[in-house]
Amino acid sequence: MGAIANDWLKPLSPEFKKPYYRQLYQTVLQAYQTQQVFPPADEIFSAFELTPLSEVKVVILGQDPYHNVGQAHGLCFSVKPGVEPPPSLKNIYKELQEDLGCYIPDNGYLVKWARQGVLMLNTVLTVQAHRANSHRGIGWEEFTDAAIRVLNAQDRPMVFMLWGRPAQAKARMLNNPRHLILTAAHPSPLSAYNGFFGCRHFSRANQFLEENGIAPIDWQIENIRE
Repeated sequence: MGAIANDWLKPLSPEFKKPYYRQLYQTVLQAYQTQQVFPPADEIFSAFELTPLSEVKVVILGQDPYHNVGQAHGLCFSVKPGVEPPPSLKNIYKELQEDLGCYIPDNGYLVKWARQGVLMLNTVLTVQAHRANSHRGIGWEEFTDAAIRVLNAQDRPMVFMLWGRPAQAKARMLNNPRHLILTAAHPSPLSAYNGFFGCRHFSRANQFLEENGIAPIDWQIENIRE
C-alpha cells in the first residue's frame, strides 16, 4: 500500500494507530495479494498526495473507485489518459460546458484539478475488480470520515460539493460556518436529470473562492490528443 507523506500525515496519523485501521490494512493487503484490486496499490492515497491539506480549496466526494481495468488511479471521477471517460464524468463535463462554457475534452484525467486544490476523495479507497462497492464496510469509511473532520476544522473557507445521497450524508459532519456546502443529485445517468444538471456548482464555487480572496479553479481539462 502507498503511504501519506505530506501535511496530511500529522492530522491523520492517529487513525493509523486505531484497531479499525490495523484490521483495514491487513484486509486490503490480503486483497491485493489474492485478487485484482483497484487502484494500483501505490495510488490508493493519490488524492491526499496530489492535494496537500494546506492547499485544499474545493472538496468533491465520490463513493468508491472505478472497478474496471485501467480506470481508477486514486481520484474520484478521474480516469487515466487513454481511458474512455465513464458516463458520470461525461455528465460532469456537460454541466461544466453549460455552466462555464468549458469545451468537452478528449480525456478524463482530472489531475489538473487536484493540483489546483480540488481534493477528489472517494469515501472508500479500494475496490475489487468488476465488483462495485465490494470494499464497502471494511474500514475505509471511518478513515475518510476522519479526513472530512480534519477538513471541516480548517480555519479557512472551502467548498464542499456533495453529489448524491452517500456524499450528502457527510453534510452532518460539516458544521464550520466558513465553508460553503453545495449539494446536488449524483452525475450518474440514473440521476443527473434529477438536479445535477443545472446545479452550477462550478461557477458557484469559483464565486465563493473569489469573494474570499482565493484564486478560482480553472476547471477546463485540456485535450491530450491534437
